[in-house]
Amino acid sequence: MSNWKVFFALIVLYAHGTQILTQAIVFREYIGANFENVRFSDVPINPNIQVHFILSFAIDFTSGSSPKPTNGKFNVFWDADNLSPSQVLSIKRQHPNVKVGLSIGGDSVSDKSVNFTAFSIDSWVSNAVSSLTSVIKQYNLDGIDIDYEHFHATPDIFAQCIGRLVTILKNNRVISFASIAPFDDGDVQRHYLALWRSYGRVFYYVNFQFYAYDRSTTVAQFLSYFETQSANYNGGKVLVSFSTDSSGGLKPENGFFMACERLRSQRKLNGIFVWSADNSKANGFRYERQAQALLAKA
Repeated sequence: MSNWKVFFALIVLYAHGTQILTQAIVFREYIGANFENVRFSDVPINPNIQVHFILSFAIDFTSGSSPKPTNGKFNVFWDADNLSPSQVLSIKRQHPNVKVGLSIGGDSVSDKSVNFTAFSIDSWVSNAVSSLTSVIKQYNLDGIDIDYEHFHATPDIFAQCIGRLVTILKNNRVISFASIAPFDDGDVQRHYLALWRSYGRVFYYVNFQFYAYDRSTTVAQFLSYFETQSANYNGGKVLVSFSTDSSGGLKPENGFFMACERLRSQRKLNGIFVWSADNSKANGFRYERQAQALLAKA
């Protein structure tokens, strides 16, 4: 092989390795759910890692005081005044390492549980593809996160609806990445594990909500939980997480970053995500800076 061919092959291998590393080392943060007037530009952004903002939430419910399911017709329920399409474009132009996605579902709207509800698989998928494609293109978004936490559908129906939705969005090149956000609850896990068994190949990240565990969680317990969920979602990049609200789990002040260092030393730290920027604004995003600095070392 000639010298220039060897040189070109080395460049390709290096670029491919860099792409894999960049995909793995990611910091993600949910933003916009609590209407705390937080903007993308408020959040620190380390240039040496990939940063994902996840707009929260797009929900297939009507707005108003008595929201009702719409069978896959999604509406924007995040703080669109401060997180508008122009602001998405601006933050991505300023920071080439930033991507922005949206999360669908969530826990509640107007104090009413957001139950996943499909009148039929075909009709839900058709409506969801149409409505979400419109929102994603309007906001110039890159990906989708699945965060339903309550269900008025069987695990199989949920799996078929969500799996087909994400597959179509990816095949149509509407999105470049997809993730799921389960937590350790029996009904939740039944639905997401059914989705994973049938469609795990179309998801890259697993935003596992480790902050849904008890607030007394120790470092050792946290690491055990991580191993359990990595086995459950085998083949996915399971991200560790903490919350900056009153949720539970292992908090930064109680050893979260110690656990991350342990995972980093074992080459198991795929990334970190935070719930949420709205809550972190009050303390100046202290833990976001620490998390990103740790990931930059990984």
